[in-house]
Amino acid sequence: MIIAIDGPSGSGKSTLGKALARRLGYLYIDSGAVYRAVASLALDRGVSPSDEEAVAGLARDATIKLEGDPDSLRVLLDEADVTERIRRPDASRASSIVATLPRVRSEVVNKLRGMSKARGVVMDGRDIGTWVFPNAEVKLFVDASVQMRVSRRWKEERERGRQVSIDEVKSEIEERDARDRARTATPLVKADDAILLDTSDLDIASLVERALEIIKNRQLD
Repeated sequence: MIIAIDGPSGSGKSTLGKALARRLGYLYIDSGAVYRAVASLALDRGVSPSDEEAVAGLARDATIKLEGDPDSLRVLLDEADVTERIRRPDASRASSIVATLPRVRSEVVNKLRGMSKARGVVMDGRDIGTWVFPNAEVKLFVDASVQMRVSRRWKEERERGRQVSIDEVKSEIEERDARDRARTATPLVKADDAILLDTSDLDIASLVERALEIIKNRQLD
């Protein structure tokens, strides 16, 4: 079974994806980590993140692997561990740019589909149910209020040691939302057959149980 989870930044989709993968024994794939890997490669090679042809070429030729359990996922780029590198602010900013480029998205989608062939998969991102796996057995769209998403992301950044104000995080999320929803290549939208999960007032335990209930019902259909 393929479980596709989409939603905006800070909605809780990655937390849910990791929890479901643990409970189900599935492979967890963070599509955002792949875009971040491509973005960090471009930066380290001196390529502008907005240079579609050059970045698409890097994405096509790079070998990107995700290894480990959901809570300690390692990202390997051409055999080098870039798990920490891709979480730096410059990679985050660049990934939001490269992810809007149609040719780059096409190359990344090919890699994501290739990663999912061996076993059951939980994959989260922004176009998983609409583009990467339009025939996924389970599609979830996770969302939350902007205020809640900003608060969550601010706490995450602080835990990573990044000293950032909540206003800066709010600005970053609003900018990312605008890019995700306005891009011409597979914009962030809820798939027609996806089930909406509003996490604004849901703790993670309740969210996971709700998602597991949806998955069980799909398995019985």
